[in-house]
Amino acid sequence: MSLTLSIIVTTYNRPDYLERVLAGYLGQSVFPDELLVADDGSGRETAERVERFRRVAPFPVSHVWQEDLGFRAAGIRNEAVKASTGDYIVFSDGDCIPHVRFVEDHVRLACAGWFVQGKRMLLGRGASPRIVPSGALRPAALWLKGELSGFHHLLRIPGLAIEQKSLRGIKTCNFGVFRKDLLAVNGFDEDFVGWGREDAEFAARLLASGVKRKDPPFSALVYHLWHEENSRERLAENDRLLQSSAASGKTMCRNGIRKVSPVGPGVEGGRAADRKLRQK
Repeated sequence: MSLTLSIIVTTYNRPDYLERVLAGYLGQSVFPDELLVADDGSGRETAERVERFRRVAPFPVSHVWQEDLGFRAAGIRNEAVKASTGDYIVFSDGDCIPHVRFVEDHVRLACAGWFVQGKRMLLGRGASPRIVPSGALRPAALWLKGELSGFHHLLRIPGLAIEQKSLRGIKTCNFGVFRKDLLAVNGFDEDFVGWGREDAEFAARLLASGVKRKDPPFSALVYHLWHEENSRERLAENDRLLQSSAASGKTMCRNGIRKVSPVGPGVEGGRAADRKLRQK
């Protein structure tokens, strides 16, 4: 069976970083079937750079934009999913330059009944402004200079992956999932606003639905450019939402790709909401 793969790159008002990330997809050993920029309300310069990239990319490129009403990564990812066409979706971020074999590795790792949590190497503050896309990036030299974390990721063993059963280390800067599994849990929960935990809560529902997690320690890599941290003012509330969702064992969210009215409190209410969503 031929697998079609969509890349979704989330961004917000960092066109300089986004331009370098997008350039990294021009040097891939295997191209994606499409790439969508999921834009959480950036200004005109981002749109212009996406359009320039669209003109030279050897694959379809879409710019999915929503109004800037604060950090709403869950919402813009859902919108990008609705605009995508691939059987398999890989989420990444506009500050993560892909390894030259990033797409190839995700195609190899895609397996029915599993989602993939990829790895990242962190680029230092001094190195990030001068880093170019992965074709010319020299990770070993950067590591020797103390400008790159995670030396063990430099070892390349394509296809090797380890099953993980926890939510530790869940990050949608490098996350692959089958469309049918994503839709079965109703995508990301848009009750999560502000930075943090919408990705872990999404993974918790995938696990509850029976989709297993695997992590490839030596392939499917991204290089994360340094930037100032986003505001954590909503993190405590997002932690509460994550803990509540994981404890309930629910597989569906009411405020995801599809919308459903709240149905009662607690676990039973969550199960009733699950049933109501599945009937839609």
